[in-house]
This record gives sequence, C-alpha cells and structure tokens, in this order.
Amino acid sequence: MAITKKINRKTMVREARDYVMITIAMLSYCIGWSVFLLPNNITTGGVPGISSILEWSPLHIPAQLSYFVINAFLLVAALRILGWQFCVKTVYAVVVLTTALSLTRDFTSSLHLLRDQPFMAAVLGAAFCGTGVGLGLSSNGSTGGTDIIAAIVNKYRDISLGRIILICDVIIISSSYFVLKDWERVIYGYVVLYITAFCIDQVVNSMRRSVQFFIISDKYKEIGDRINNDPHRGCTVIDAHGFYSGREVKMLFVLAKQNESAKIFELINSIDPEAFVSQSAVIGVYGEGFDHFKVKNKKN
Repeated sequence: MAITKKINRKTMVREARDYVMITIAMLSYCIGWSVFLLPNNITTGGVPGISSILEWSPLHIPAQLSYFVINAFLLVAALRILGWQFCVKTVYAVVVLTTALSLTRDFTSSLHLLRDQPFMAAVLGAAFCGTGVGLGLSSNGSTGGTDIIAAIVNKYRDISLGRIILICDVIIISSSYFVLKDWERVIYGYVVLYITAFCIDQVVNSMRRSVQFFIISDKYKEIGDRINNDPHRGCTVIDAHGFYSGREVKMLFVLAKQNESAKIFELINSIDPEAFVSQSAVIGVYGEGFDHFKVKNKKN
C-alpha cells in the first residue's frame, strides 16, 4: 500500500510538472509568434503559419481562431495513434496558446518591436517558438499541427523532430508569397523555420540526455541499493582487477538521466567520499526506463 501511494504521488508530481512546463512552453511560443513574427509579416511553419496567412489574406480571419479550429480536426485524427494522454496535454497546450495569443494581442496591439529590423525579429521569434515547441514535446505535449505529425513519425522512427517539422513546413512558408507578394518575407520565413528546427532539437536532446557512471568502491553494495531505491536506476556489478594495486575490485555500471547526476553524486559522497567515479555522456540509451527502440519491422 505504501509503495502504491509513493508511486501515485510521484506520478502526480510528474504530471503536474509536465503541465507547468507545457504552460511555460506555450507562453514562450506565444511571445515569439505574436510579438515578433505576426506584426512584422513573417510567417512560420505548421498551423501557426497557415493561421498567419489566413489573417493576412483578404479573409482577415484572426490567427487564434483558425489555429484553434484546424487543431481541433488534427487532434481527433491523432487520438487513435498517439493516445489520449498525449492528446489531453496537446489540447491543454492548444487552449493555453489560443488564450495567451488573444490576451497578448489585445495588450500589445500598439506594440511593434523591430519594425525596421525584420531579420532580428525573425531570429528572436524563431528562438522563442523553437524553445516553446521543444519544451512542449519534451513534456509529452505540443502546439499541435505539424508537431502532431512529427510526434507520430518519431514514435515509430528515430528521426529528428526538427527535421520532420522542417520538411512539413517548407510548402506552408513558400505559399505565404501568394498573400504577402514579397520574396524577402518568404526568405525570413525560411530563416524562422531553420532556427526553430535547430532550437527544437537542442531543447529536446538536452531534456533526454543520458549519462553513464563507473563507480569503484568497497561499499558498492550500499551505493547500489541507494541508487536502486532513488533515483530508481539499475546497477550492474562488474568484476575488475586493479593493474597497479593487484586487488580484485567490484565496479558499478549505472545509466541515468542527466538531471539525476547530482543526486547520484550526492548519495555516493554520503556513503563513500573516497569512491572513484567516472561519468560520461552517452548518445542514446534504449530499454526500460529510457527510450524505446525505433526500428522498422521487416515483412517477409
């Protein structure tokens, strides 16, 4: 019973953290889109790009309205593939972004930053948008649109999220010429697309980064027990031989998330300050507690 309560509490904390991060992510995206891109007639990719084009077109449909409606249709399609948990968080993200966009545009209607510096507006807007998308995806949510398509592909293939979104959005940005009649603005849109994709990869990869430890200590059993209990990471005991000392030693091999490194160092120091520890970054870790294998099953 106590273990169940502990697990439920950790699950609730993790879910609450995801929603807080999604809120921050959507606010970041809102700033990039509504403060830097829309006022300077610079489009972005995905549904926000389509919404921007619709607002600049003779129809003059508010960006927040078309953004919400288009995502509503996409989320229905994504429900079967990505599951209700992803969709619930994405619905929350879409609602937060739509609300934030409406409020921000009301309060900043007279604000036009970097009016004579569209390139800087494109760079700053893309940085905010890319950071927002990356944080959202890392918290199992997204801004919707092509992010949903990227999440679907990334679920089955180990392909860069930024690259998927880059491919999906080129046509949308190119089509903005038919409304703006200005190739220079289209080029700025390509700049936004590239920087956004770069920021997404940087944020997502940093959130998923893993590390490995080699720990040599006479108190390896106690250290291994503590690591098993919290942060709940498995340990492998390796028989080793000290070349200089000639002693037989036990070495722990541990894989963990980067944000768990400080906790592991703290518990090692509290048990055996004289322990020998090696830490290094790893490119990818697959298996229970980490990422899943993303390979194509060959059909006979």
